[in-house]
Amino acid sequence: MSDGQPEVRRRRVFYIPGYDPIHPRRYRELYRKEGAAQAAISGYALTLKPKPKGAAPGGPYGWQVAAEMDGAQVAAEIEVLVWSDIVRSSMSNSIPATYLQLLRTAWVYISTGALFRLMRLRKGPVIAALYPVGMLLLQLLLAALLVWGVYAVAALAEPLLGLVARLIGAAAGLALGWMLLRWFQAKDGKFFAYYLMHDYAYSARHRGANPPELEARLSQFGEIIAAALREEVDEVLVVGHSSGAHLAVSILADLIRSGKVPEQGPRLGFLSLGQVVPMVSFLPEAWRLRCDLAYLSQRGELTWVDVTAPGDGCAFALCDPVAVSGVAPEGKRWPLVFSAQFTRSLSPARWKELRWRFFRLHFQYLCAFDRPLDYDYFRITAGPLTLATRYAQRPPSASRLEAPVNRFTSTTPTRSSARAA
Repeated sequence: MSDGQPEVRRRRVFYIPGYDPIHPRRYRELYRKEGAAQAAISGYALTLKPKPKGAAPGGPYGWQVAAEMDGAQVAAEIEVLVWSDIVRSSMSNSIPATYLQLLRTAWVYISTGALFRLMRLRKGPVIAALYPVGMLLLQLLLAALLVWGVYAVAALAEPLLGLVARLIGAAAGLALGWMLLRWFQAKDGKFFAYYLMHDYAYSARHRGANPPELEARLSQFGEIIAAALREEVDEVLVVGHSSGAHLAVSILADLIRSGKVPEQGPRLGFLSLGQVVPMVSFLPEAWRLRCDLAYLSQRGELTWVDVTAPGDGCAFALCDPVAVSGVAPEGKRWPLVFSAQFTRSLSPARWKELRWRFFRLHFQYLCAFDRPLDYDYFRITAGPLTLATRYAQRPPSASRLEAPVNRFTSTTPTRSSARAA
């Protein structure tokens, strides 16, 4: 704030979720619950209300926030840029199709060498990527053992019933084995094996390229953000979480290239949280993403802050997504990479409670910290400072990884241009 006046009175926030099939109301409820908790801890006021009734029908799902922080009153409109319908359509309900996805996805990451390159970064997200493979194979093994066990028991009756016993045993074993696989699928809300398999398979299906339906949706998102940049607001903030981070990179790169970021308009901020960019940028046909990473990292039209945490085993913590992808240009200025420091910003009791809840920790960036440091999602999205001002003096984390590891560094759509680093 300058001269005691808030830098931001009105803000538009666009949240881009990761690969998530759930209705976006979950993000509103998460913001409401965790925002109230953070406000109570940090001593500021935060209230939510629905979007106005006059809002355009069919527009992004969102809500309004009224905040009072540091003596300033700020109004924020938060909207979720939804692609959950695309996610749902990509998730097969067929058990055989999911196992076929497993084989195809494993082949893409192994045959291209991407898996082994990713292992040189952070082990956590690679283990998270291997988890659905291992879990699905374990489920298949258990089903096979059940089939064999039932058949073996039935075979004991062969001297009395002959071939009929074996046929009955085989049929019963197959039926029970299939029922076990269906049970695992029905309980995937606890195991996350099918969900994660579909997630990684979506990126691997086109070897890192965006499928047409996703490209069309990114274009729509860009138009929505471009319209906000023409409004009388002080900041437009784009938040990309998990795989939503690399979608935001391409959206913002397209906006700037097309001249849709006005020089005298609102400040433009980009906050990437828990990013998994290398899972895509390390694939051979991800030339579009690599091009956008290189382009966005040089631009003065925005401020890009990348926040991860080593405690998040699902993210490439403190890995500069531009540098490790091997496309850092001369004059690179973004992103500012630093840690949310889960082990320090959460009390020992809270950290102990969350430490082994890996999926929950991947969403901690959107939640309250009971010992907040300099990262506070609610101050960033509803506070009186722009992203640029808030972190103007913030140094990057000293332990960040910047060495290029990617084998594929092509930024053009020709296969021949992909080269080994």
